[in-house]
Amino acid sequence: MSALVARDLRLALRQRGDALTVVLFFVLTAALFPFGLGPEPNLLARIAPGIVWVTALLAVLLSLERLFLADYEDGSLELLAQAPLPLEVVVLAKVLAHWLTTGLPLLAAAPLIGVLYGLPAEGYGVLLAAMALGTPSLSLIGAIGAAVALGARRGGVLVPLLVLPLYVPVLIFGVSAVDAQLQGLSPEPHLLLLGAILAGTLPLAAFAAAAALRQSVE
Repeated sequence: MSALVARDLRLALRQRGDALTVVLFFVLTAALFPFGLGPEPNLLARIAPGIVWVTALLAVLLSLERLFLADYEDGSLELLAQAPLPLEVVVLAKVLAHWLTTGLPLLAAAPLIGVLYGLPAEGYGVLLAAMALGTPSLSLIGAIGAAVALGARRGGVLVPLLVLPLYVPVLIFGVSAVDAQLQGLSPEPHLLLLGAILAGTLPLAAFAAAAALRQSVE
């Protein structure tokens, strides 16, 4: 599994433009909202958590199609399906590599968006904690959609349609955690729910994506 993660990371480093595109999309899309909403500081600070999460979600969608596509096109996926390593573990390895090259950079860039919107200082810690729990779930849920749409004629359009409804709970609890902190309430319930979603999607995504991949290689 570690060798597979290292392999995907090496491939991602050779194509740095893909990861850079995701981060630039995240930052530039978030930077556009003040032009449409106006420069009122209180309004921007209030909507900052929602903007961070929505733009992060859209940025993750950009990278989902290539999660399994390259291996599918060059035949590597068939070899991985026949390898001694269970296909469920292969899925988790690729999801981990995807999060390290997509979710982790978004996590690092999130404070920049907070500064841009004037997010109060007490909100940054909860924002990072929520994204640390939520972005892996985005990658895991996205892996299911990417595996189901693999080989489809318009997979790039199909994947967002499949995964966007499943992203809604992560979005709600991620934004609610920061809002609760800013209102003087405890963000712990929302963070625990994000952790529960992650704990639930971890095995579900592995088995569901592996089943879809087996169907694709057959």
